[in-house]
Parts: sequence; C-alpha cells; structure tokens
Amino acid sequence: MQPKQRILSAPVYQPGKPIEDVKREFGLTEVIKLASNENPLGCSPKAKEAIQAQLDSLALYPDGASLQLRWDLADFHGVKPEQLIFGNGSDEIILMISRAYLEAGTNTVMATPSFSQYRSNAMVEGAELIEVPLKNGVHDLEAMATAINEQTRVVWVCNPNNPSGTIVKAAELEAFLQKVPKDVLVVMDEAYYEYVVDEDYPQTIPMLGQYPNLIILRTFSKIYGLATMRVGYGIATEEVINHLDHVREPFNTGSLGQAAARAALQDQEFVQKCSKHNREGLKQLTDRFDEWGLSYYPSQTNFILVNLNLDSDEVFTKLLQQGIIVRSGKALGFPGYQRITVGTKEQNEKVLQALGNILVAARK
Repeated sequence: MQPKQRILSAPVYQPGKPIEDVKREFGLTEVIKLASNENPLGCSPKAKEAIQAQLDSLALYPDGASLQLRWDLADFHGVKPEQLIFGNGSDEIILMISRAYLEAGTNTVMATPSFSQYRSNAMVEGAELIEVPLKNGVHDLEAMATAINEQTRVVWVCNPNNPSGTIVKAAELEAFLQKVPKDVLVVMDEAYYEYVVDEDYPQTIPMLGQYPNLIILRTFSKIYGLATMRVGYGIATEEVINHLDHVREPFNTGSLGQAAARAALQDQEFVQKCSKHNREGLKQLTDRFDEWGLSYYPSQTNFILVNLNLDSDEVFTKLLQQGIIVRSGKALGFPGYQRITVGTKEQNEKVLQALGNILVAARK
C-alpha cells in the first residue's frame, strides 16, 4: 500500500506518558502526571451530574449541530449561534481549518516552537511551512507579518503560546491584524484563555466585527477539566464557519461531552476557583525556581517552562523513575528545559523536591 508520501514526514503527535505505563515500567504504585496541562482539580460537580443524566441515551446519536451547547455559548460570549463551530477538541478545528484552506501551492505562517498540530496538519495538506522563531519566548508578530506573501492562506497565533506560556499583548495584536491581508485567515488559538490574568491580554471576540478574517479557538479541556470529553469550539464570522462546516465530520462531538460542557459553562465559580488555585501553584513553583537561580518564561497558563541547564531527556527520565511525569523540553524545541503542569500543592512540592535533588547531584 502506498500512502501519500508527504504524510510520512509529518510527525506523529506524542502525548505525555500514561500513568499506568509508568507504573508498569518502573514498578511504581503512585505516579503523578504533570505533563499534559490537565486541571488537577478535575471538573465541576455539575458536569459530572450532567454526564450521569445522559447514560440512558448512549444508543442514540448525538446532536450533530450541538444546538443546545451552541445556544448556551452564543449567549455566554454575546455572539450569534451561527458564529460557532464545534470539534473533537480544538485540535479537530485546527484540522478543519487546514483541510478547508491549505493545499499544495499555498503556505501557512506560524511561530516556532509552538503547538505542533499547526505544522502537522499543514504538512498533510501539502502546504509550505513558513516558521518564524519566537522572540524571547513570544510570537514575533512583526516578523510574521513580513513573512506573509501572496500564497499565504492561514496564520497561526497561539496565545498564550504552548509550550512557552507567554502572551502576545493587545496593542501588538492590533498592530499585527492591521497588517494582515483580509484574505488571510488569522487563527487565534486561546486554549488557555481562562487562565490568563495579565490585563494587557487581548479580548479578541469584540475584534471579529473589524477583522472578519479572524477565528478564535477555545476548549473545555483545560480549565474546565473535561479533556476526556473532547469538546473544543471556534468563534468566527458566519462565512468562515460555513467554510469549516463543509469539512466537519458528522457527530464529531458526543452527547456526554455536549452535556458536560453546558453544565461546566454554568459553573463559573468553579472556573474562578481553578484560576486562583493555578496562580498560587505557579507562585509555589516560581518562588523555588527564583531561589535556585533558574530562568523560566513568565507563564499565563497552567504550566511553566523552566531552564534547568541539564539534558532535558535525562532529567525527564530521572523524574519518571520517581513517578513524576513531565514533558522534556527537547521534544518541544527547548533543549535544557522541562515543561511542568501546575498540580496540587502536594504534587508541586513533590516535583520540586525531586528537581532539587537532581540539581544538587548535578552540581557535585
């Protein structure tokens, strides 16, 4: 069998190691996972109740248009229901965008390092990649604007950026959008939107009226704690949503996920609790990093990218042997770094103790 040759060079996404695999590999009974930017507080109790209420309907196909969730979100964000599209996580909407707009002979502009799925999906569609290095861990929007040419169809802006955790600020984004041609789609990937506390972070939904070539991606996988339910969504003009609906798979979000997302959306008190817990956890980590003299990127997310000045994969393995799963910076384009998800206070302390021992041993 002969596949498309270009897909063979597209990297296969490598998620964080599963807890059960680590337990078996190292003979451990307790493992903490701080690798995939999941919410350590879980999800709203209201979401669990909503899932339970759907269990007698598992034989039925879900609502392919996600109508009830669509209405709730439209009201929550102050947009028209027709301005929303839903996906099996926001990852699938990235795939839809690539399928709808990219092909051989076109190109797409993105920062590097950034979220790997922009690159992978563009490669599958045969588009040329124009990758612009981060500047001090932040998107270099001026250079990205300069890189756009007549063949550019899509520009990706991950804000906050994964894996650096940094943000593009409102004035910078506004200046960038004014430079982007109106026939080039700008994707604002805001998966970590609800974690951001910086007052200069751009509020993009009000920008849709002025910039019809903008689409905003968000998800219920992060602060809402519904990663296993796989519900992401996009907000754009009706024209852009119509383009994406032509390549959307039927029934691409399930009834359990839709019900859980609706209930989670109504529990903003839980969201605020998670945001507060996250800022406290980040401070717990960065206070220790400051004490040790380590550099790290200022994070507006639920993870921190810290430079240990040691081989990333070796540190990753040493932590793994102690039952702590993080992400090696080498795989993310930051050799010497580790990306650590903010956990509970106890989990954070455990990873700090392990890192402290590794640093002491390395300095002997």
